[in-house]
Amino acid sequence: MNLVTLQQVSVRYDGYKALENVDLTIADDDFLGVIGPNGGGKTSLIKAILGTVPYTGNIEFAPDLFRDKERLIGYMPQIQNFDRAFPISIAEVVRSGLQGCHGFSAHYTRSDRQKVNDLLDATGIGDIADCPVGEVSGGQLQRALLCRAVISNPKLLILDEPTNFVDNQFEKELYRLLHELNRRMAIVMVSHDIGTITSVVKEIVCVNRHVHRHHSNVLTEEQLRNYDCPIQIISHGNIPHTVLEHHSGDGCCDHE
Repeated sequence: MNLVTLQQVSVRYDGYKALENVDLTIADDDFLGVIGPNGGGKTSLIKAILGTVPYTGNIEFAPDLFRDKERLIGYMPQIQNFDRAFPISIAEVVRSGLQGCHGFSAHYTRSDRQKVNDLLDATGIGDIADCPVGEVSGGQLQRALLCRAVISNPKLLILDEPTNFVDNQFEKELYRLLHELNRRMAIVMVSHDIGTITSVVKEIVCVNRHVHRHHSNVLTEEQLRNYDCPIQIISHGNIPHTVLEHHSGDGCCDHE
């Protein structure tokens, strides 16, 4: 079942076309990796789905994506977009993800508090629950933002560069957790880490003003060069790969 359907969606900023005539569906079992050059429109795509930027075209949401008036979309922003000077603790960051259930009421049940504690423990930051956000590391805050995104049990989870500032150990744990979450929610993950994302997600969505969805989770070295990505493939012997279909004319894999 499709949770979100985009039809001819375009986003412009002061005359600049960030996205143009985008058609895309997100099904309830999808795990999509969104890649593309800087300035190609990846964040604009996310913001259009979240409804935080004006757009033309049509975006439809399935009824299953709503609980009463609450839209069941969890969102983990890039860490640099979070105000670390705001006087709030790590636990309060996570609890803020329940505002869709409680509104802005300060009333939280014992069950809510237990959910917060369980998530903090599961991500290895239970010992800093009461620490102000301005006094923790970037990786610790990143984990808290993930907890906030999933605490309300969304049907769709959107992650914008979730592995920034996290160590290798937690990155592996994050991907394991995301695979578990994908059993009960769709996931859309933006990442520059093309070398890793292709082994984690189910399918790749290329974004460079236009959008093209590849029904594969592996990219070839030639396609990486087309993206001018700052990574290298290092391997002994032959590298197993899947060749994605050509999509000329949509601008997706043009050099920036």
